[in-house]
Amino acid sequence: MELWFTEKQTPELGITCKVKDVLHTEKSQYQQIAVLDTYQFGRLLALDGIIQTTICDEFVYHEMIAHVPLFTHPNPKRVLVIGGGDGGAIREVLKHKSVEAAYLAEIDGRVVEVSKQYLPEISCALDDPRCHVEIGDGIKFVQEHKGEFDVIIVDSTDPIGPAVGLFHQEFYRSLYDALSDNGLFVAQTESPFYNAGLISDIYRSISEVFPITRLYLAHVPTYPGGMWSFTIGSKSYDPIDVRIDVKGMDMCYYTPELHKAAFVLPEFVKNIIKGGL
Repeated sequence: MELWFTEKQTPELGITCKVKDVLHTEKSQYQQIAVLDTYQFGRLLALDGIIQTTICDEFVYHEMIAHVPLFTHPNPKRVLVIGGGDGGAIREVLKHKSVEAAYLAEIDGRVVEVSKQYLPEISCALDDPRCHVEIGDGIKFVQEHKGEFDVIIVDSTDPIGPAVGLFHQEFYRSLYDALSDNGLFVAQTESPFYNAGLISDIYRSISEVFPITRLYLAHVPTYPGGMWSFTIGSKSYDPIDVRIDVKGMDMCYYTPELHKAAFVLPEFVKNIIKGGL
């Protein structure tokens, strides 16, 4: 008997892959957690039936959500990752020697533990002495730590369930307050093909809070549409005007050239963000 996993990416569209083995399933306090070993993507983490990361393509997302903001800031010392319990963003953050402390605020502790067990390549930095794992509400954590972080990375799930509050302007104002005087943040902001209205609203909300707002793109095969967006809100540093030295850093996707190219947007994406202004 063949076993197939299907994520319904929209009500009319899904992505399906053949499963070698079901490694783990459980219902945590917050969501259904599954780890599957697939033929196409290797081991895959799904939350409530939605693909979060896979061994095959995780490096694209994690490198782009971490290195773009961290190379934009000239000296990031304290970094906060909200969500991202798989540990991939933390792994990339800690490649930066300037980082003295990286905090992971993850609402579901079981995601962290399951990732450590089944996704060691991704979660490998969670035991680094510079990493501090805080299990709890990321929104509350931000509100309790004003002016403390140079960079904040919002590595959230889709805007449903526990992550809904991470896509509101009130939360972006809290991020502004939690950042240092020259701080910046980045958030994953969904698919330009399937979430144009959401991206437009997010871009407008962030630009009303931060003096510099930029959207950039990367290509993640397992995410809806393959093209994925990230939005930066910065108090002073422009991610387009940067000096980048990746010497000695192990990268699979991110390069200095790609950093700048990621902000060169297709016309339809330009129109999406214009619609929010």
